[in-house]
Amino acid sequence: MTVHFVGAGPGAADLITLRAAALLGAADVVLYPGTYLDADVLTHARSGARLVDTQDLDLEAMVTVMVEAHAGGQDVVRLTSGDPSVYSALAEQTRRLDAAAVPWDVTPGVAAYAAAAALVGSELTVPLVAQSVVLTRAQARSTRMPERESLAAFAATRATLALHLAIVRVREVMAELAPEYGDDCPVVVVHRASQPGELVLRGTVGDIAEQVEEAGLRQAAVILVGRALHRDDTAAGESFLYSTDRDRRPPHLRRGPEGKP
Repeated sequence: MTVHFVGAGPGAADLITLRAAALLGAADVVLYPGTYLDADVLTHARSGARLVDTQDLDLEAMVTVMVEAHAGGQDVVRLTSGDPSVYSALAEQTRRLDAAAVPWDVTPGVAAYAAAAALVGSELTVPLVAQSVVLTRAQARSTRMPERESLAAFAATRATLALHLAIVRVREVMAELAPEYGDDCPVVVVHRASQPGELVLRGTVGDIAEQVEEAGLRQAAVILVGRALHRDDTAAGESFLYSTDRDRRPPHLRRGPEGKP
């Protein structure tokens, strides 16, 4: 039998993939992060499946559940919030499953930052403003960040930032970003995108911390920072891909240096 790591998306039951729903419907055991999901996601699981909330389990306890289920001939779905490629502890879990000779695979999901951007109708890569998105986090009660991945280093690029696990340090984070982005740079905070209790805060580097603190947000939030969030930025350009100036003829008919085919 197999352990399926499945991205559950931002938490809403209708924002998982068709493959994810099929795997849930066939699984004997489902491990899920109760802190981050709407309970309706579990309605995709079959009746009689064993449901295990992982919010109070350490890594060894979770892997033990998976290994024992596999030994008992049971299929397992390990749901992760968002997409398994980001902050899911996938590497740690799969190393242990490999050591126990337990097969596994991965099904992607809608990333939390993508759900947040969709909710506010923002493109994070706007021509001439920002063409890169940095996915990172802040350090609070978490694993130490590599020194080369400081917020100051990322801020120097002025790319759009998508910050996870940073909501409890929002005031300090904004102070670190202000020298490069400026106090007037747009910021969007999205709490529980697509779920009951969803909350969107719009502000700037200079004032978003006060809004977050007034709302009492402590977890399950994504912070987006960057000039690309400014809908009326006069510095914004337009994509060459769709430009009327782009020569769309086959390569052998395109103009040469002297304007001749």
